Amino acid sequence: MHPLIREWKKTGEKIVFTNGVFDLLHVGHVTYLKLASSLGTKLIVGVNADTSVRRLNKGPERPINPEWARKEVLEALKCVDLAIVFHEDTPLELILQIEPDYIVKGGDYDASERDLNAKKYIVGSNECHSWGGEVVSLPLVDGFSTTSIVQKLK
Repeated sequence: MHPLIREWKKTGEKIVFTNGVFDLLHVGHVTYLKLASSLGTKLIVGVNADTSVRRLNKGPERPINPEWARKEVLEALKCVDLAIVFHEDTPLELILQIEPDYIVKGGDYDASERDLNAKKYIVGSNECHSWGGEVVSLPLVDGFSTTSIVQKLK
């Protein structure tokens, strides 16, 4: 576990976890991250590694920015306390290491979904509930997505 996380847990910080690609940072991302951070005292963002992004089939041109650059940009936001690159298809291993107080995803996911195979299931939500954490789905900002930005650029 990252030493900062260990220290935060010792001091009773409320840890919020979210994850994503965050390839071209836009107002939808920033709004979402600010809302997520307001749920606790420390926000940790899991960032999909480049290989993970390619396996997600986001498109042949993705990721546009390499993982180290996406991590750096996220950590420059005052609402983000730590960004961690993960290489697996899902952030489950990272979530199990952190055991956050909150797991947060966007409105295209359903915080009440318990079926692991459902498209709207939030990875780690069953585990998070088992240690007393909460799972939250936040509304998306209409009209902003990296996919739509890439399409406009084409």
